[in-house]
Formats: sequence, structure tokens, C-alpha cells
Amino acid sequence: MASLPPLVEPAAELTKDEVARYSRHLIIPDVGVDGQKRLKNAKVLVVGAGGLGSPALLYLAAAGVGTLGIIDFDVVDESNLQRQVIHGQSDIGKSKAQSAKESVAEINPLVTVNLHETPLDSSNALDIFRDYDLILDGTDNFATRYLVNDAAVLLGKPYVWGSIFRFEGQVSVFWEDAPNGQGLNYRHLYPEPPPPGMVPSCAEGGVLGVLCASIGSIMVTEAIKLITGIGDTLLGRLKIYDALDMDYREVKIRRDPNAAEITELIDYEAFCGTVSDEAQSAAAGNTITPSELKEKIDAGDKFELIDVREPHEWEIVRIPGAKLIPKDKILSGEAFAEIPQDRQTILYCKSGVRSAEALSALQKAGFSDAVHVGGGVTGWAQQVDTSLPTY
Repeated sequence: MASLPPLVEPAAELTKDEVARYSRHLIIPDVGVDGQKRLKNAKVLVVGAGGLGSPALLYLAAAGVGTLGIIDFDVVDESNLQRQVIHGQSDIGKSKAQSAKESVAEINPLVTVNLHETPLDSSNALDIFRDYDLILDGTDNFATRYLVNDAAVLLGKPYVWGSIFRFEGQVSVFWEDAPNGQGLNYRHLYPEPPPPGMVPSCAEGGVLGVLCASIGSIMVTEAIKLITGIGDTLLGRLKIYDALDMDYREVKIRRDPNAAEITELIDYEAFCGTVSDEAQSAAAGNTITPSELKEKIDAGDKFELIDVREPHEWEIVRIPGAKLIPKDKILSGEAFAEIPQDRQTILYCKSGVRSAEALSALQKAGFSDAVHVGGGVTGWAQQVDTSLPTY
């Protein structure tokens, strides 16, 4: 177990209003006045005001964390509202960071909120992180996860990490410089990112909305324990939650003696390879826009339009005239016999990432004139047929 000393020194005092607001904390012996003063003095940075950032920010604010930082440069979309409970219908189109700040103010006006409305990258991560005691990372892409980890390691900061996908969530605490000598970082759990396209994002695979509350609340619980020094944290332990089976499992994390030393921040997009080199090469010069696809259809051109998404995505929205052949069937070669060779093949997916991977496989199999649609069915719905839904 990872019992740690309090991360934050206590504030000088609690006001009369703060005593009234936090009274249910104050009467818990393990928290008490001292613990609440530490929460008041804490500065916590939340990376992303999305699915996990939403409940995390709301409960950190309600708990009385004195300063919250929010990193997010996205805007609120209608598809966010199924799980990102810090935003509402009237926030659609608004900056997520600003929307989150307004919700925090409604929960607790005593909290100071700092907004960082910029993409987090190697040029700014250290400067942003430096002013905070603790980081919470609930982002859904590997490039940001490794960036957060490496920046935290270089600055000696602890951070709470959470991840969700469909019905499953994972949570842990990482702190390379933990004072108990049991320091770990994310690379001891996942030394390298998975190959590009191997693990779908939440946008591709979906997530049960309420799962965000389950994992986000655990993340805040860990943050409170770190700040106040109570209980045993998840440092050295990975908590895995399966919502379908209502099952919590735990995996021990141990230091990897072969883990590379982190000495600087790198190009994390290149490190994680959002799209493989083969897919990038295949797509170069072989990408058409949704508008160009529409022109081909209107001109009566002869081609085979193939949707490489999954059947449940096909049921949501599709481009008229397409045939469904999931990407994995193309990558394995199983689908080659289904694809006619007497006409051009045009592939599409949701955004263009998976279709680029499938395009690479087709080109290697001899479909030399195959192309894919940049922007996918989302681009089609936004640029060509706005009556179609997006997801």
C-alpha cells in the first residue's frame, strides 16, 4: 500500500462561510479542519474538461480545492452532453474551458479557476504544470498521456490518471519522486503506446456516459487523499472497473528496470503515431474530399464505395451507395474477394484514420488506384448532406 505524507501545507484559516460549507468534511476525523485547510491551499490542474474532467472538476470544486486549472481548447458539441455533465444545452458552441469555469462557479464561488485554452504540447506543458501541486489526466489519446507523464516526471509532480472505454475504466496514481520510495510513472505500466489504429478512441468505440462518473469520482478521491495525506493511494496499483459485471479488479504495478530515463519532452504525436507511416504514405496523393466524392457520384463515375467502420456505426449514418466491409476484414485480407477489381475503390470511415490504414492494405494487395475520403462520413455530413447526423 502507498501511504504518503500530505502533499499540500494547510492554509492559515477557514472563514465562517467555509466552515459552514465544508462542515460535512470537518466532522470526519480523518479530514477535519487540517485536511480542509490543505484542500483550500491546493492547486490542482485538470487536463481536459471532457468525460472524466467534468465530474472531476465538479467534485474538486465541491470539495473546496482552492485553485483549479483547466486545460482545454475544444468547444462544446451536442454529442458531448451524453457524458460531459459539466456542460449543458445552452453551452453548445461555447469554449469547454469557459463553460466548465461557469459551472465550477455555480458549485463553489470560493474556488479560483485558471483557464489554459491552448493545445497542450511539449512547448508549454512544463510552464503550465509548474504552478500546480497535482495533475489529473483523463484525456483519451496516447500522445497527451505520455506528454502528461513525462512533464510530471521532469517536474517531480504526482498525477492521477484515468481512462474509459465502452464499459470499462482504469485509474491509478503516478509519482516518480514519491517520498515513500515507491515512485512509478505511466511508462512502467505502458512502456510504449499501442500501434496506430490498434486501440480505438472513445469517439470511435463509444463509452457508457455514467462510466465517467464512476472513474472521475475515484480520481477525485485519490486527489483528496494525496492532498490531505489520508488513506492509501493507488500509487503502485491499477484499479480496473467493469461496469457490465460491476466488478473491480486490481493489478500491481512495479518499476520496469529497463524503462528509459525521461530527460526531456519529445514529439508525442510522432512517438504515438496517430496514423502509421504506411497509412500516411498510402494516403499521400490518394485522398479525396467529401465534395470530390459528391462530384464523382453526380458525374455517374463507376467506382466501389466501401465503408470500413463497424456495423453499429453503419446503423447510425452512412453515405448512400456504400457497402460495409469493416477495416479488420480488409487488413486480414479476408475481404479482398468481395472487392471488384474492374473499377476504382473508394474507402471511408468516420474521420479518415481507419480508411487510411485500410487503403494501405489494399494498395499492397494490388488495388493501385484505390483512394480514401479525408474527413470520412463526418465530413460528408458537414459539407455535403447536412441533414445527416454526426456522432
